[in-house]
Amino acid sequence: MMTLKMRLEDLVTSVATDLMGVTAPTLHSAQAELLHQLVDYFGVDLSFLRRNDHELGATILMAEWPPRLEIPDPDPLGVVYFAEADPTFAATEHLSSVLIIRPDSADDEYQDRVRKGSGIAGVSLATVPLMSSDVTMGVLGFIKFGDREWQPDEINALRAVAALLAQLQARVAAEERLRYLAFHDELTGLATRRALSDHLAQRLKPGAPGPVGVIFIDVDRLKALNSFLGHAAGDQFLQTLATRLQLAAGEDHLLARLGGDEFVLVMTGPADEASAMACAERLRRMANEPVQVGGEEISRAVSLGVALGQPGASTVSELMNQADQAMLQAKVRGGNEISVFTAAMRRQNEIRTDIELHLVTAIRNGSLVLHYQPEVDLVTRRITGFEALVRWPHPHLGLLQPAAFIDVIESTNLAGELGRWVIETGCRQLKAWHAEHPDRLIGLSVNVSPAELITHDFAQSVADILFECGLSGEYLTLEITEKAIVRDTDQALTTLRELKAIGVKVAIDDFGTGYSSFAQLKSLPVDGLKVDRGFITDLGSNPDDLAIVRSIISLAGSFGLSLVAEGVETDVAAATLVALGCNRAQGYLYARPMPAEELGEVLLSALRARYSAP
Repeated sequence: MMTLKMRLEDLVTSVATDLMGVTAPTLHSAQAELLHQLVDYFGVDLSFLRRNDHELGATILMAEWPPRLEIPDPDPLGVVYFAEADPTFAATEHLSSVLIIRPDSADDEYQDRVRKGSGIAGVSLATVPLMSSDVTMGVLGFIKFGDREWQPDEINALRAVAALLAQLQARVAAEERLRYLAFHDELTGLATRRALSDHLAQRLKPGAPGPVGVIFIDVDRLKALNSFLGHAAGDQFLQTLATRLQLAAGEDHLLARLGGDEFVLVMTGPADEASAMACAERLRRMANEPVQVGGEEISRAVSLGVALGQPGASTVSELMNQADQAMLQAKVRGGNEISVFTAAMRRQNEIRTDIELHLVTAIRNGSLVLHYQPEVDLVTRRITGFEALVRWPHPHLGLLQPAAFIDVIESTNLAGELGRWVIETGCRQLKAWHAEHPDRLIGLSVNVSPAELITHDFAQSVADILFECGLSGEYLTLEITEKAIVRDTDQALTTLRELKAIGVKVAIDDFGTGYSSFAQLKSLPVDGLKVDRGFITDLGSNPDDLAIVRSIISLAGSFGLSLVAEGVETDVAAATLVALGCNRAQGYLYARPMPAEELGEVLLSALRARYSAP
């Protein structure tokens, strides 16, 4: 008996070793091979492994040995529903201990089902449950034609093997779940970004049929729905939208959810602009249909971008970026639109890519430069200061203004590094001008990004720069946008107070564009306002602009704030500003932004002469 027990222990160890490397693709063959070994070892005629599907309410045949040569259709042993099963099969639904049935104790219904499925009558059965906690996940069974007596140590070995099989099933199920989630969105069941990328990579291989049509879909203003009804309602809306988009697209096309409210459809087979636009229009119309969410009828529009890729020429990232860029163009046009990626967009994309590749190097190797635009007193016609404006002499694209690369700056978290360089470079230049013209201690204005304003050590960094340059804070004005104030009000206010403490002035740039209320100015430690150029360009001929500028000037006077008008290009605008009570301005009427070397003594002298008091 001891020898047999050791052999049984060796059997269990061997089974454990064999099952360690089993994965989902090899599961079926591994199970069949294990049953083969067990049939030979225990000297039985048949072995089977069944899985319980408690949602379906059935036991399902997973593997058997030896395989039946002829399987009836339908197979009475394939899927057995517990509600319709004989007592022996029904018992496996919640079986928790080994069930032994011998010929003289087997019920007729069970013997009849086995006889119909295998043609064998008069069998003995040993059934071992596969348990996971208190749930019966399936059974491992052995059949002997005629009678067989199972010894206790054999039953214990079978329990151990069943436990190993239960662990294997749980592990494979978890792996399959992870595999499913890697390629299927959990909320909608659509393909994931990974599945989409794999699919597109195959479609874009050289020699594959093309062009490949891609449609990027983005829901307009989903955030408002989430804010009003909650994220659960937003999820319900996305689930309904996904179902509708799939219905509109048809089963042939791959539809994926990238996350949030973004979806991408890849058209099957070669596409052209006309077919892609027709498909996008079907998607748009279906998405526009109202959805019942949380007792409310909700409608949301979508913006769609269409792009066509060529196998062997386009990459996955390029094609996705093109469709995304086209979608953003549709949003710019007001949303609920369809836009096709064009050659002009391609050029913009190439420029942005070039900028992204070289911007960091340009900041760190000193390739960027500052240009300075004078601020002029409209009454005395003398220069009162300069605004420092960053420029990038790009080797291929020419002289770039901030608008060309500010989005890249913000998306790559370079705002702080660039901002410090601008402030430090501008302050050193201002100190040099003070040394050259001690009778004209003019000031300098520098733009500050929202990201810098909410950086905890920003004010200290400015103080360090002023100390290193030997400048008093009174000569430096930092210009912030209204958007920067509302981005993180508490931290922004803290930073503004810290700047005030070191003597630095703060002005709100582009004032009047609508982010902050006039009442908010009461609580802001700022020193001045800069009127947005959009209100100045047609000043003197546009009554609406006149009314807005008059209100801003009155507001500045009420709060004791200095005022500078930007974008003055005509004498009429300048005269109107003086008449309204605004005495400082900058714009092309006086001077364009230019390098420091051009703002030397010659230019300063010329400006003094031109704008000296009569």
